Amino acid sequence: MTSAAEQFASNINLASFAKAEELKKRLLFTLGALIVYRLGTFVPIPGIDPVAFSSGFQSQQGGLLGTLNIFAGGAVERMAIFALNIMPYISASIIMQLMSAVIPSLEAIKKEGEQGRRQINQYTRYLTVFLATMQGYFIAVSLMGQAGTVTNPGPYFLATTTITLVGGVMFLLWLGEQITARGVGNGVSLIIFAGIVAELPRAIAGLLDQGRTGAGIGGGAILVIAALALGLIAFVVFMERSQRRILVQYPRRQVGQRMTQGEKSHLPLKLNVSGVIPPIFASSLLLLPATAAGAVGEGSPDWLQNLTYLFAPGRPSYIALYAALIIGFTFIYTSVVFNVEDVADNLKKYGGFVQGYRPGARTAEYLDFVLTRLTAIGALYLTFVCILPEVLKASYSQSIPVYIGGTSLLIVVSVTLDTVSQIQGHLVAQQYESLIKKSKLRGGRR
Repeated sequence: MTSAAEQFASNINLASFAKAEELKKRLLFTLGALIVYRLGTFVPIPGIDPVAFSSGFQSQQGGLLGTLNIFAGGAVERMAIFALNIMPYISASIIMQLMSAVIPSLEAIKKEGEQGRRQINQYTRYLTVFLATMQGYFIAVSLMGQAGTVTNPGPYFLATTTITLVGGVMFLLWLGEQITARGVGNGVSLIIFAGIVAELPRAIAGLLDQGRTGAGIGGGAILVIAALALGLIAFVVFMERSQRRILVQYPRRQVGQRMTQGEKSHLPLKLNVSGVIPPIFASSLLLLPATAAGAVGEGSPDWLQNLTYLFAPGRPSYIALYAALIIGFTFIYTSVVFNVEDVADNLKKYGGFVQGYRPGARTAEYLDFVLTRLTAIGALYLTFVCILPEVLKASYSQSIPVYIGGTSLLIVVSVTLDTVSQIQGHLVAQQYESLIKKSKLRGGRR
């Protein structure tokens, strides 16, 4: 027998969407906020010569700047006020989650409920400001090191550029929180999603133009890339929705004079518990040498230049280390966000147990056994999706877009699934409220 929620979801159609006034307001607010974000990606930093910077960017778009430009929605190419996007906040969130698992005081704060969550969020914002300041400073120094890019280099430009970039990050963080509270979906994720999708048409147009002119890639290869992209999207959707459902049994309970029957439920374990965090964190670490070399400029030491060359995108050493970092961070982050001991203790607290295993330590061991194997599959899946475009670029052509795989594809698919799920949830709630009102009206008439 299907549940009430499933029955409601099966009856959702365009008519129910048309009646969902609250949902339409949330969608319009989300759309308006994303438009504001996109407008900000076209506002350049003061004191920059756009023509000189554009010519320098074209020679580096296949490397560090090109990678950052994808997530920033083209803001790096225009050196706009949102050039850092929301990435410093993502890095700060990852660092705080890892620190909460190893520092007892932060772990205690995290367990304080809503108040602890707010305090951790405040610490994350402070760390975001610090990381954004460091990155903004490095960008400002790098810009001054490029001849003709800055119209009036000096301490004033260094300070204003750093403050502008940090302000852009914090504004996007505030905008993302507003989308989460008053719109649909996770605001921070939607901002990254909008930046990636906004650059997709131009990437496709550039690829088609290369096929037409025969420069870099042929027409037949474009068809292969299109088929591969569609196949990867279907594969990512399947893997992101895959889960292992562990049967949990609850004992019979006496309610008054009546003995209730024991209930059964399922504990869902996703195949990819860590989401897109491992690839993001791995790519951030791999970009550190290039970021440091860019900040130092032409006077960077030989060891830093060699390190930057060794771990340049597309090189075998870069691909191997990228894969190793993704696998490592997948296991680390999964252990942080899903504590098997806490889950086992909660099941024991509410009387639930996994059939064949004693509540407590034995249940935790079994959950760890299952989760480890799921994480291994998830890590290999993330590695395959993220490494594929790098391998294709290194083997065939640098013109192959990263949209056929990698972190960008994972973000687009996961955010789309999450947003659609939330929209369906709003429609189910609206239809449920409508049925309750109708039943009350019928009862009043009687």
